[in-house]
Amino acid sequence: MRTQILQLDTSFSTDAIYEVNPSSTGVLLRVIELAKPLTKWFPLDDLKNETWPWDFGRIAVDDCRVCGFVAAAYQEWNRRLIVSHLYVDRPYRKRGIARSLIDSVAEYGLRRGAINLWLETSNLNVPGIRAYRRLGFELCGADATLYLGTPAASEQALFFARPLTP
Repeated sequence: MRTQILQLDTSFSTDAIYEVNPSSTGVLLRVIELAKPLTKWFPLDDLKNETWPWDFGRIAVDDCRVCGFVAAAYQEWNRRLIVSHLYVDRPYRKRGIARSLIDSVAEYGLRRGAINLWLETSNLNVPGIRAYRRLGFELCGADATLYLGTPAASEQALFFARPLTP
């Protein structure tokens, strides 16, 4: 199964990015159109390890083919379920698979006693951010330093949360 998950297309393409503007009352996002489209891939390196840094994982399958994957870890101290991976293979996007995967995470979170789902993404991931918002996530913060020292050093981290209710 791990091999099939690693074959998922974790990329996105966009013709816009979000400019992140912190203010005294929160964070404002402004769409900036790009002169040429941008494509980025997210690595699944932690799947190559013997132990995984999450306690919940679910795949979506279509005709014996893995077409989506979600992974999350429960943090007991603040009752937050952190979604570390949510990918749907490109040919299967916009079919409700991400919603189904997030619903399975939410059900798990409720069983564990979580009060919210939380995730992080880059300000470049406009398609993902739009999908997260459709899935009920709201912007709850930003960090201009999270990616420093990485190949994504010029990007800014955006954090999203979604309350869980029984």
